[in-house]
Amino acid sequence: MKLAYVVPRYGADIHGGAEQAARQLAERMATRPGYEVEVLTTTATDMVTWADDAPSGTTHETGVTVHRFPVTGGRLSSFDQMSASLLAQPDAATPTSEARWIDSQGPVSPDLIEAVAATDADLVIFYPYLYHPTLVGLPLVRGRGVLHPAAHEEPPLHLPAVGRLVDAAAGLVFQTDAERHILESAHPRARLRPQLQLGLGVEGRTGDRQAARDGVGPTPFLLCLGRVEPGKGSTALARFMAEYLSRRETDLQLVFAGPVLEAPPVGPGIRVLGPVDEEVKWGLIREARALVSPSAMESNSLVVLEGLLAGRPVVVNARCAATTEHARMSGAGLWFDGYGSFEAIIDRLAEADAAEALGAGGPAYVNGRYGWPELMDRYATFLEGLASRLART
Repeated sequence: MKLAYVVPRYGADIHGGAEQAARQLAERMATRPGYEVEVLTTTATDMVTWADDAPSGTTHETGVTVHRFPVTGGRLSSFDQMSASLLAQPDAATPTSEARWIDSQGPVSPDLIEAVAATDADLVIFYPYLYHPTLVGLPLVRGRGVLHPAAHEEPPLHLPAVGRLVDAAAGLVFQTDAERHILESAHPRARLRPQLQLGLGVEGRTGDRQAARDGVGPTPFLLCLGRVEPGKGSTALARFMAEYLSRRETDLQLVFAGPVLEAPPVGPGIRVLGPVDEEVKWGLIREARALVSPSAMESNSLVVLEGLLAGRPVVVNARCAATTEHARMSGAGLWFDGYGSFEAIIDRLAEADAAEALGAGGPAYVNGRYGWPELMDRYATFLEGLASRLART
């Protein structure tokens, strides 16, 4: 069976959650007997500008044939102003206003869309829902398009174009039960599509704990891992932590590690390391008192699962249904809905024994649900069922 994955950007150096998930699935499906896997993507690497950064053409990467097509339209300077107007009432958007918004967000690649329409793949798999390649491309392969929405509660989810996307999909693949409920609430017809709640596999590493300690020092720390920008909650988290440190006599610090798009306010006890390699990342996870995910908009959160796998307690934003689901079901996490609850949680985690006890249930939760072999077997069974149903019709 031939699969074609369609993503806005692709590669081992792309660190977005949806892009990493698509790459991991594509690479693993390519190792299964009887499968041929290709990726259709753009030459963009930056999700803010969608600039034409990488060479166009075909490469072979970890068993996957990757076709990159040039970007002719990145994110327009008028996009934010257009969004403010359109997304004030997204469910009332007209097809014309939606099309302008989709084009202005980017990445626009006519050659990519042409390749999507022309692919001979048995199934064409789109990840995530939000961008031009999916919103324009999936309806062109109606009947064999599979959608990984990577959805969370946000205004664009309520656009009529997303409802049309759901209608055109042959099947839907979710990362969490919370994500499924969010999409079905916005577009109830999603309940009529074949569905799989898959998640994403997680593999742990020992990590370089000494290098991690060299970077942060000997004192206990909370770790916020991933892209550093206000939209991910890093600015609000830094302010909460600064307030906490002003109220408590403690040597606990907050450490941010990951690509920095906009640095949060820093001061005593708050550090921004920037990007780190995998060994240092896992060293930081294993040395941290707890892992904090302040983002309100996640459809799964690989970093939360990595923290749980390492036996670290996780602290998540109560507004994020997916990460709250992981914290609640693992029994290894807590969630905050404002400074008051944040302060109470950090008071509890300030005691090392309490933090260890809270995080103890994390590994069993992750290993029981997100081991790669079982997960990929379920994914392949779902895709093969879709292909068989399409062949009969």
